Amino acid sequence: MEKQKLPHAQSSLIYGIVSIVTACCCFGLPGVIFGYIGLNNSKKALAIYNEDPSQYTGDGNANTGKITSIIGLVLGAIAVLQILYAIFSGSWEEQMEMYKGLIEQSS
Repeated sequence: MEKQKLPHAQSSLIYGIVSIVTACCCFGLPGVIFGYIGLNNSKKALAIYNEDPSQYTGDGNANTGKITSIIGLVLGAIAVLQILYAIFSGSWEEQMEMYKGLIEQSS
C-alpha cells in the first residue's frame, strides 16, 4: 500500500513560516494569528499521524510547522506587547518620529 501525504502537515509549515515573517514585519498581530492557525494544523496532523504512522508520510513537515508556529507566536506576542507598552507609556509618538526619520534617511 502506498503511503499518503499527511493532511494538514504542509499547511502547518506554511502558516508557521508566514507567522514568523508577519510577526517581524507587520507589528506582530498577524504573526500571532498565523502562528495559532499553524499550531492547530500541526496538532491535527500529528494526531492523525499518531493513529496510524505506517499509512502517512510528512510528519517532518508537521513537526517543523509546530516549531515555526511557536516561534512566530512568541515573536508576535513580543511585538504586540512592545506596541502596547509604547502606547500606554506615552512613547508611541517618539517611536513614530524615529521610524519616519529612518525612512527619510533611507530614501
